[in-house]
Amino acid sequence: MAWALSRSPRVEHLVWAPGNGGAEGKIPTAGVSAEDVAGLVTLAAKERVDLVAVGPEVPLALGLADALAREGIACFGPSAEAARLESSKVFAKEFCVRNRIPTGDFRVFGDGEAAREYLESYSGPFPLVLKADGLAAGKGVLICASREEALAGSEEILVRKAFGAAGDRMLVEEHLSGEEASLMVFSDGADFALMPPARDFKRVGDGDTGPNTGGMGAFCPAGSMDKGLLDRSVREVVAPALEAMRREGTPFRGVLYAGLMLTPSGPMVLEFNCRLGDPETQVILPRLDTDFAEVLWACATGTLSRVPLVWRPEAAVTVVLCSEGYPGSYPKGRPIRGIEEAEAMEGVTVFHAGTRREDGRLLTSGGRVLNVTALGATVAAARERAYAAAARIEFQGMHFRKDIAGSV
Repeated sequence: MAWALSRSPRVEHLVWAPGNGGAEGKIPTAGVSAEDVAGLVTLAAKERVDLVAVGPEVPLALGLADALAREGIACFGPSAEAARLESSKVFAKEFCVRNRIPTGDFRVFGDGEAAREYLESYSGPFPLVLKADGLAAGKGVLICASREEALAGSEEILVRKAFGAAGDRMLVEEHLSGEEASLMVFSDGADFALMPPARDFKRVGDGDTGPNTGGMGAFCPAGSMDKGLLDRSVREVVAPALEAMRREGTPFRGVLYAGLMLTPSGPMVLEFNCRLGDPETQVILPRLDTDFAEVLWACATGTLSRVPLVWRPEAAVTVVLCSEGYPGSYPKGRPIRGIEEAEAMEGVTVFHAGTRREDGRLLTSGGRVLNVTALGATVAAARERAYAAAARIEFQGMHFRKDIAGSV
């Protein structure tokens, strides 16, 4: 988002809080945490900004948009009430049920013993999906292939509190089969505009093996979602969700992200997010020809119908380079080399995630460290370019999936 805004001729002054290692020499940063709502409001007032564009989900769940509204500062991002679509998976599932939006069957538990009794007597098919109710940085989902795995996972979430307060309640969901797709729309509370569908890869290992992560890569457009499926997804999921938010008194402004499973019976909701998806954003924004700042301002001010979105024809692929041990514990502070060489390739942009600068050196500071994104005439061409660029980058313990967009 900072990259896209920095390219806008409409933006005279841009401040990124807190920023990361990719900002140095490019975008001014401010040392305010993304979760410090009061600090962010103070910063926005001090800098006399016209618009605050919120990236992550936590400040939205904490009410940043509401706090900015009280100060008369426009915000790209939903209110805390509207953001419950992401901050509470239980709320989102119940929202789907009462508004007849297709989603999988589920049960809710807040007690470890009750969950254990249910899973011990469960006679349905496996795998089952267990989800912590609250925000867990993309890691609070367990896909359990057997009763033993489900019992262990329930214990991990509800009893051992592996995801903290996010696991005060837990969903047990049926496992939906098909191909996943990510469908995002810009919304100003009344109108919405579609982004091209993308597909991300959540599991850490090739062939969708290993634990879930925050995302190991993505490609756009997602060819599995043809016009018929896209129209049906809008008709059965997106439009009714946004209409229901208006009807329930919480109009949704910002980005509504629908994580879908394309099942034999049609698209079904896996999850909602209340912000641009990661790593889907890294393959969608490079394809946006319309001024990004203009789109965000229109969403914040109720004028989206006046801004036609224009998309570049190229496809995009992004590959996430991760720290050793991710998505478990991982070391920090390892030197990174080769980014300039990667970005020297035509159509390649390297987006920073878990990086920091120290004494002039670029170091790792997170689990997902870099997104290597490439444009190409086709998904296959973009994929080849992204992996060629990734091969030019190195840091100790670096790992990444080798099969992003490989089946396209």
